[in-house]
Amino acid sequence: MGIKLIKAIDRVIGTPLCLALAPFKRNKAFSTDKVLFIQLWGIGETVLTFPAIHAFKNKYPDSNITVLCTERNKEVYYQNSDINHLEIISLSPISILKFMIKHRFDLVIDFEEYLNISSIIAFFTGKFKIGYKGRIRSKTYNKAATYNDQQHVVETHLDLVRLLSADDKPEQLIKLKYSAEDKIAAEAVIKSIGISDKDTIIGFGAGTAESARSRIWPYFRELAQKLPGKKLVFFGTEEEKGSINLIIKGIDNAFNLAGKLTLRQAFAAIERCNLFISNDTGTMHIAATQGVKTIGLFGPNIPTRWAPFGKGNVSIYKGEICKYSPCINVHKGKIPECRYGKDNKCMKNITVDDVLAYI
Repeated sequence: MGIKLIKAIDRVIGTPLCLALAPFKRNKAFSTDKVLFIQLWGIGETVLTFPAIHAFKNKYPDSNITVLCTERNKEVYYQNSDINHLEIISLSPISILKFMIKHRFDLVIDFEEYLNISSIIAFFTGKFKIGYKGRIRSKTYNKAATYNDQQHVVETHLDLVRLLSADDKPEQLIKLKYSAEDKIAAEAVIKSIGISDKDTIIGFGAGTAESARSRIWPYFRELAQKLPGKKLVFFGTEEEKGSINLIIKGIDNAFNLAGKLTLRQAFAAIERCNLFISNDTGTMHIAATQGVKTIGLFGPNIPTRWAPFGKGNVSIYKGEICKYSPCINVHKGKIPECRYGKDNKCMKNITVDDVLAYI
């Protein structure tokens, strides 16, 4: 199902169901023996859950932690040492129902900010439930934290485990894992386009997820034309291959790897980059997590919440030109396309020279 359809079904069915379930919430003492974390959505936000899970595991080292995710984001949790089990569902009623019937947990911590379905899963599988305040869904939790949209999402996720006296002050995210086979495959792809170990590689995330395409910066081609002598590698999905080809057409030192790598192979390949320049999207967070200096470009969203996390990374935001910026508020379910249509003025306000100043 597409995102719009999932959200519509979640709103129409999930909202009244949460309201009906709320009076049956039981206030039990929590145990940390068997714990479930729920994160069903985007790759970038999934990366940003690591500090909260790590802080919880440090506080409660004997806890048995399961993460519930989807095919979309499961590879982000690959071999994460804080996690004991990974459960994967589709966002179909049958898959969700099977999980709720089969599993029971002492504690469920729900990272979802908006969708009702995760709070419903938490209600039926957990003795004690924690999530974010606001909206009807929060009435199903035993404890809830305020979603603070004036701080980084890393801190906002940590606010959930702080309710249980777990905390951390991370300066860098925990690196994403990949197998030896993933690394070998990634290296083979990189070598196939003529890049050696001695080359300086600048990686690019020129696309976005299917929601809020207005996050795309329109000047990647102009920037690439001003970077001779470096290997410019564009990452993306199979669907983004065509748009990237248009960006790099006629630029001899630019290469399109869209659709040529699995997600875990991309973790390894992006780690090879010396610098990464990206829209506000999952690849930006992957690069920052892998310890690559990252330049994030923002307009509909703000770096206060979504900056590439870690020392040395840069966020460029010039959205003050638009009275609607930031127009994306995920915790309110607001992920609109640009109110100005194709004008996209907040992203156009970032110039090539603005980016070159940090290269």
